[in-house]
Amino acid sequence: MNQQPLTGITVLDFGQVYNGPYCGFLLAQAGARVIKIESLIGETLRARGRATAATYPFSSLNANKECITLNIKTSEAQDIIKQLVMKADVLVQNFAPGTMEKYGLGSEHLRALNPQLVYAMGTGYGSMEGPYKDYLGMDITLQAMSGVMSSTGEEGGPPLKTPAAFVDFLAGVHLYSGIVTALYSRQQAGVGATVDISMQDCVFPTLSTVIGSYYSVGHELPRSGSRHPSKAIAPYNVYRALDGHVAIICIREGHWLKMCNAMGQPELVEDERFVNMKSRSTNIDEVDRIVNAWTGQHTREDIFRITQKNGVICAPVQTIPESLQDKHMLARGSLLKRDNPEIGKISQFQTPIRFKDIPPPEIHDVHDLSQDTNQVLTEMLNLTEADLEVLRSKKVIT
Repeated sequence: MNQQPLTGITVLDFGQVYNGPYCGFLLAQAGARVIKIESLIGETLRARGRATAATYPFSSLNANKECITLNIKTSEAQDIIKQLVMKADVLVQNFAPGTMEKYGLGSEHLRALNPQLVYAMGTGYGSMEGPYKDYLGMDITLQAMSGVMSSTGEEGGPPLKTPAAFVDFLAGVHLYSGIVTALYSRQQAGVGATVDISMQDCVFPTLSTVIGSYYSVGHELPRSGSRHPSKAIAPYNVYRALDGHVAIICIREGHWLKMCNAMGQPELVEDERFVNMKSRSTNIDEVDRIVNAWTGQHTREDIFRITQKNGVICAPVQTIPESLQDKHMLARGSLLKRDNPEIGKISQFQTPIRFKDIPPPEIHDVHDLSQDTNQVLTEMLNLTEADLEVLRSKKVIT
């Protein structure tokens, strides 16, 4: 088996909730040694308790990490972290702005100790400049601030957030890519870097279509549900089926021709109401009526098969239970059927970053709180059992 890409890289993971932990998960699944450092009661998701809605994301995002506890409010823990930094390649954290600096563990302090360290931080608005750099932020507030919520929902309805915590995870991906870029740069320049990821920065490019529509017409358009933000493309919507719904998009003229053939109505191509994208946009309600009339006669599976056979971009709207059984993701190994000690049989996600000849590491159960504290501190810092007992007595570790 070929070596994992990040074999030999040691990461200190102070991640909380989704953003930082997902970055750490991607690093672990690329072969890095990831040491998760938590408070004495555990990071936010773990601390919510077992067998709750937090169990699945916590166990998934923190698989294949060594778990240690340190009370960073104590001078002893701060000294331990500085010693660990001397032997680490990466430190990743997404605490509230200023948290690590308050304890003398900011980028400047730690990179002075280890100039080769890649110090990566993810916050709502970035930590290095700007009037909001000290502000708190999480997924829902960044969906609000970025403009995502103002453009999500039905026309005339209130702004909505997406249930998917996509800002958190998107920021985690950018945090990962910043780290990997900095590691590559370190090979060339011989020094590490400070990586500063703003959740707001990460989500803003996803609004390119909405922003383009704004610049095109000169004002913000009403929310448009599942239609194209400016209703410039049709068909582009969610359509009913006999057993649910499907999503269909025809982004080119050729797609519309193929859609007409799929529906068994090739004559629609010559209909002056639908001859080009502009005319279909003008008659968007009629386009949706025609497509709905056809999809409403078929099951999602039949629509998916017919449209794909004809070269139309379409997919069924899957429920969460259906997504957990997705045969394509299971075949790719992107979903893994395994037993979770708290909630039973689950479908657990693998890293989306795949290499043809290098399968990602096997997923193992998340470690218990402080499961690896003794081993890590003994191995990396040569602490004795007596040293560890003193630290426990001072509530520095558990």
